[in-house]
Amino acid sequence: MLFSSCGIYTFKDVSIPPEVKTVKISYIENKARIVNPQLSPRLTEALQQKISNQTKLTRTTSDDAHYQISGAVTNYSVSYVGISGRQASQNQLTVGVHIVFRNTLQNKTDEFDVSGDFPFAATQSLDQAVNTLFPDIMKNLTDQIFNHIFSNW
Repeated sequence: MLFSSCGIYTFKDVSIPPEVKTVKISYIENKARIVNPQLSPRLTEALQQKISNQTKLTRTTSDDAHYQISGAVTNYSVSYVGISGRQASQNQLTVGVHIVFRNTLQNKTDEFDVSGDFPFAATQSLDQAVNTLFPDIMKNLTDQIFNHIFSNW
């Protein structure tokens, strides 16, 4: 752990003021037009794990947590991105999430969107593709959320 002169500790490229001790991570609801029943629970769990593993914050369910994170899956859609002859050769799953981040110590709220495009062969069904894409989807989206909240980019 490194300490800087401004009183913010840095841990694995994470900047958190020393007075911030707790985080509440609410369930990320699925409000997309197409609902994958595994997406919300797995994304919520992946975000909780990333924050637990890469920060010293204590997770809580209390409404007075210093940092509060909530959100919703807002897009889950498939499009054709590659055509060979007269048939689709590649499809793309797009997943979008709207996040609300509240810093109760500073009484500030930041709302932002993250998304990812995940290509897959048109010969696969969406269910088949999702089974192989889920690790990439979780990593991509949780990294974007985490970096937006905890890294000073």
